Amino acid sequence: MIGRLKGTLLEKQPPHILLDVQGVGYELDAPMTTFYSLPAIGEMVVLHTHLVVREDAQLLYGFLGKRERELFRELIRLNGVGPKLALALMSGLDADELIRAVQVQDSSALVRVPGVGKKTAERLLIELKDRFKAWDMLPGSLKPLAAAGAAPSLASHSSDAVSALIALGYKPQEASRAVAAVEEDGLSSEELIRRALKGMVSV
Repeated sequence: MIGRLKGTLLEKQPPHILLDVQGVGYELDAPMTTFYSLPAIGEMVVLHTHLVVREDAQLLYGFLGKRERELFRELIRLNGVGPKLALALMSGLDADELIRAVQVQDSSALVRVPGVGKKTAERLLIELKDRFKAWDMLPGSLKPLAAAGAAPSLASHSSDAVSALIALGYKPQEASRAVAAVEEDGLSSEELIRRALKGMVSV
């Protein structure tokens, strides 16, 4: 099992990361809560990882914090929750929001996540309630770090944000509308994704 990687960040295209560890490039998928706090391309980063081995693939998932990884592991233990849905849940809701939704059994917070209907949300909340009893509330949402170098254009940031939302399971038209609703000059693609996700969850 690969549990931790330390290396140079080569690429970050939500939800995908490419990390150079002593000349070996590791491809990972990560939730947006991790992307919001990644350093700039070319900088060092440490990721806590979880490896999923399937018949047709070996998939590696990365998280900045151990608590994020533990939350991911709790989610994929549930019936009908695979890694892709777990990443979507963790991207649409930060850890505090997800834990709070479970504690108060608020299904409306989950149904905006792609792949989660009302019945699925209610089942997940019931199954997670006992698991989360021992969990403390986590610190507030992670803030994005300023990227180094020249800033790409707003159109490029918007396109990256739309692509990331589609990769998380949202329909193309839904993703485009959500990003268009929060577009502003000077926003990074990560911040556009954060605002778009918040907008869709709060609808």
